[in-house]
Amino acid sequence: MNHKALFTPGSLGSFTLRNRIVLPPLTRSRSSQPGNIPNAVMATYYQQRASAGFMVTEGIQIEPRGQGYAWTPGIHSPEQVEGWKAVTQAVHAEGGVIFAQLWHVGRVSHTSLQPGGAQPVAPSAIAATNVKVFIETGPGEGALVEPSMPRALSNAEVKELVQLYAEAARNAIEAGFDGIEIHCANGYLVNQFISAHTNRRTDEYGGSLQNRLRFLREAVQAIADAIGAERVGVRFAPLFASTDEERVYLGLVEQDPHETYIEAVKILQTIGVAYVSLAEADWDTAPELPSSFREAVRAAFNGAIIYAGKYTPERATAAIEAGWADLIAFGRPFIANPDLPARIARGWPLNPLDASSMYGGTEKGYIDYPVYAH
Repeated sequence: MNHKALFTPGSLGSFTLRNRIVLPPLTRSRSSQPGNIPNAVMATYYQQRASAGFMVTEGIQIEPRGQGYAWTPGIHSPEQVEGWKAVTQAVHAEGGVIFAQLWHVGRVSHTSLQPGGAQPVAPSAIAATNVKVFIETGPGEGALVEPSMPRALSNAEVKELVQLYAEAARNAIEAGFDGIEIHCANGYLVNQFISAHTNRRTDEYGGSLQNRLRFLREAVQAIADAIGAERVGVRFAPLFASTDEERVYLGLVEQDPHETYIEAVKILQTIGVAYVSLAEADWDTAPELPSSFREAVRAAFNGAIIYAGKYTPERATAAIEAGWADLIAFGRPFIANPDLPARIARGWPLNPLDASSMYGGTEKGYIDYPVYAH
């Protein structure tokens, strides 16, 4: 198999990448309790996968209200920042480049995960449907449940959240990360502001598309001002179709997804961020993104473009050769194959994924997947 395009050096912001294979953000719920603190096992997990050209951490909540799943790590306490230092040092020791994904789930949460058992926060008081959240039912035990009814953020609270994103970005740089990715996909907080389905606000953050994009614009700008635009990436999930499958996370299909997301990408171009990452629909019968959309993203944006979603090495190579992708992320295969780039390069077979150990648990199904014995 000739996947040479995947193994030419890539560039992203000021970084030169050794290949074009990306470890995308993958929630694994392995942080230490209490406090949702990154730990040595997590450092090992990322270090094992540091042969990727570029790495993005699992989603990291920027504040306590930003959590929607038990045991996900944060980046808002000094203890969490210290914990992440071990991760970034382990990755940098292997010559890797790693960004932290800044996450706020908004309404996709549960009162048991919220400070003081309060309602989750959102642009508007509209409950999330067709998705689940993961709550702790006992030490090391959890269950998937329906999200709780959220409350609408006040105008002042929205402006405070913009600053919480900037603070989290500063914390990430202090922790040794090379940059940050803002999670604006999969129906979480930023996506809730963007979507007409979830944003019924009547202030400057709701109504027209440009108003619904205002929170994105202000958060990205605040982060760029705090750490430099060249250290910032943004992830979207521009869905053009949906599914009735039972899902832990999904996203929202806009009336005009093309216009919505091209306008969003234009904002990123104006601010000058390093990359945009596009998470494609990944269920079994999901349609391909329209080629007209891919071409419009490339035309609107000068930075690096990452795609993710059920990519094989063959599809990934074709995407890069076609010119609409610079980097390709492999999620599930990278969980099960810490040496994924070497396996792709040499055509070695892949370890199967153990789906039962994806969320929460121990070292099993986390850091015990073997490298290829050759």
